[in-house]
Amino acid sequence: MSLAAKFGKKLVVTVELDPPRGIDIQKALEGACLLRNVDAINLADSPMARVRMSPVALAHLIREEVGLETVLHMTCRDRNLLSLQSDLLGAFALGIENVLALTGDPPSLGDFPQATGVFDVTSEGLVHLIKRLNSGTDLAGNKLNMSPNFCVGVAVNPAADNLDKEIRRLEGKTAAGAHFAQTQPIYSREALYSFLEKTQPIGLPILIGILPLRNPRHCEFLHNEVPGITIPDDIRARMQAAGEEKGRSEGIKIAREFLSSVRDDISGVYIMPPFADYGMAAEIVQVL
Repeated sequence: MSLAAKFGKKLVVTVELDPPRGIDIQKALEGACLLRNVDAINLADSPMARVRMSPVALAHLIREEVGLETVLHMTCRDRNLLSLQSDLLGAFALGIENVLALTGDPPSLGDFPQATGVFDVTSEGLVHLIKRLNSGTDLAGNKLNMSPNFCVGVAVNPAADNLDKEIRRLEGKTAAGAHFAQTQPIYSREALYSFLEKTQPIGLPILIGILPLRNPRHCEFLHNEVPGITIPDDIRARMQAAGEEKGRSEGIKIAREFLSSVRDDISGVYIMPPFADYGMAAEIVQVL
């Protein structure tokens, strides 16, 4: 059963996997093998504007060698309108059917601040572009000899400073043709249920972002330094009490408790294991 067909029929479980910084794919393939029981692997597109292997190449290799579906992250940062359409058609020909449409981190954040950011379209525009390809034409109206059938995801931030604006953006992406959404990491049940209540009228399946905490320093860094992430005081206290030695196991326990308590009310989960620790994700999904 394809990922698209699973929405509404089961709790969908996806895990993010990092493409390598070089050409050695062994660790990535080992991580995918460890996660054989999930529904799909998310593959980022040079996050933080730092060079990594093309997620298209890795998605194809994971499909061929491990047999797992992937969610291909595609940003508007690096490709113009011509390249976006060309790469998408090539990806579908390689068996990649799921795409997460993202605007992308600007080059100024990464190792090549002098690089040119393209941004011909926003993430909403990219969703519309993919919808056009799915309908059998390119963005200029030229007919394709055969149309793809992409399942299109989008990102949403439940902890946005202006949540009403964020939800309006989600409505726009849905109208443009999105099929599902994935959230930024969330740690609070109260924040989650408030977000679900506000987005329920949109009717879009939403995969809840889970970023397991590795140790107290990781917890405090996320809470204090990463915009859009707020970790409740009781969880921060638990991580401090666990310390460096037991921090990893406590982080897994916190994630499993959270998911067990909300699983009946969510469409799915999007796990982002820190520091490429795919074992954490494998332990967390055991509860699902």
